[in-house]
Amino acid sequence: MQTEHILITDPTEQATDIRRAACIIRTGGLVVFPTETVYGLGGDATNADASRRIYAAKGRPSDNPLIIHVASPQDAAMYADTDALYDRLAKAFMPGPLTVIMPRKPIIPLSTTGGLETVAVRCPSHPVAHALIAAAGVPIAAPSANLSGKPSTTTAAHVYADHAGRIEAIVDGGPCRVGVESTIIDLTCTPPRLLRPG
Repeated sequence: MQTEHILITDPTEQATDIRRAACIIRTGGLVVFPTETVYGLGGDATNADASRRIYAAKGRPSDNPLIIHVASPQDAAMYADTDALYDRLAKAFMPGPLTVIMPRKPIIPLSTTGGLETVAVRCPSHPVAHALIAAAGVPIAAPSANLSGKPSTTTAAHVYADHAGRIEAIVDGGPCRVGVESTIIDLTCTPPRLLRPG
């Protein structure tokens, strides 16, 4: 498989580049893209086959849930049972490096959630990530793009070394700003639990 390197540098070409990557996502392909935290290995979160491909490409156990990325905090309600606490967190911290776990809606397959009835939702603030999710028109399931057991990747060059020939495209948006994965909060228990500080 040929892996396309899509370099996001020229503003006049950016919309075309994003549309090309979004088309790959919509048709079941995998695309690595930058977020403000680390690069993610993304596929259509509503497509069970795409999610299985993510697990295989990353070498990730299939019972380890994938985070889904949405274009706006309000979009979470299409894929999860949101509540007032989610709304408060979203207003304060989204878009940004916060992931919230909530009960899933059936549109998100169990292969995306690692077999769980919950789904982890995040709205990234990186402009390339935001544009890609919006153009795809679907939530993007995306764990960090590093192979399992390796450090998280913050540049496209590192990703290319791991995934060239294994996925359809890498969107190169430059180095990630934060370099640490998002904070994860579980809202399905009382009180809510901090599962991972970011």
